Amino acid sequence: MSFGLCEPVDFILACKKRCLALCYGAEKHQAQDAASKPALMRLAGEQETRMKIAIQGEHGSFSNEAAKNLVADAAVVPCSLSADVFAAVANGTVDAAVIPIENSLAGSVTEHFDLLLTHDLKVERETLLRIRHNLIVLPGVTIDEIEGVFSHPVALAQCRRFLAAHPAMKALAAYDTAGSVKQLVELRNRRAAAIASEAAARYFGAQILEAGIEDNPENFTRFFLVRRAAEAMTYPEPNKMSLAFSVENRPGSLVAALTELADMGTNLTKIESRPVHGKPWEYVFFVDCQIHTDEEGSLAVEALRHHCAMVKELGRYREAGS
Repeated sequence: MSFGLCEPVDFILACKKRCLALCYGAEKHQAQDAASKPALMRLAGEQETRMKIAIQGEHGSFSNEAAKNLVADAAVVPCSLSADVFAAVANGTVDAAVIPIENSLAGSVTEHFDLLLTHDLKVERETLLRIRHNLIVLPGVTIDEIEGVFSHPVALAQCRRFLAAHPAMKALAAYDTAGSVKQLVELRNRRAAAIASEAAARYFGAQILEAGIEDNPENFTRFFLVRRAAEAMTYPEPNKMSLAFSVENRPGSLVAALTELADMGTNLTKIESRPVHGKPWEYVFFVDCQIHTDEEGSLAVEALRHHCAMVKELGRYREAGS
């Protein structure tokens, strides 16, 4: 498809229509089915020592980069949806998954908390990745030619000042940062740009026109490496633990549960609540806490069981950077 003869409004509508077709329509699913089968066949022929890691997004995405940081020689398997990522781990199609769980600016990825709760998976490791956004175009394209900029909605929101300084560029949501570069290159669209990582530009043979266009340089994403619970490794001397629990529906139950942890000297570094599906006004609490010993982690779980209707340990691991 070419946009060379389109007027600006037509260009934007055509881009949106094409993006929606790729992301949500039958065209996407047909292409995805055709592409995924040979990809999995290729992976099946690789050495067994290479860990297959599923990610949400394309090669060159930040999740891809995080996966390589955690397991350098991993065979990365891109998936379109987070639910597909978790299903691939659960059914044994892949060995593990790397998922973003929290961004320092945008906050938690709540869908991934819900999926962790409903799958029998464990967090094995975590890593932090500095998020650096770049304006990416086809080779030779100048900034004056750009009429539309594609990227994931979170990435677009993190580059508001740059976009405001270039009002001729219309922000257009895509399903993935690296996926927006892939689409740009596949369509050979010289009137559009993408916002994504340096790795995405390299992988798809595109060009970085402007680097570091994010509003805030203190932009980090925390990623989990998750595996099936029966196969997850617990590394020596874990110093962090993630838990999910729901409290009994009576006054003071949440305070009592948290007091148990405080009395043990366990430091909570994060607490997040999520609604229980199908039970209005009931909540599951997700917490991260620092632990000094593996035994302290076990004691914390047992202490919570006295006050909670449900407790699920999501994993014990070493804190990123420790």
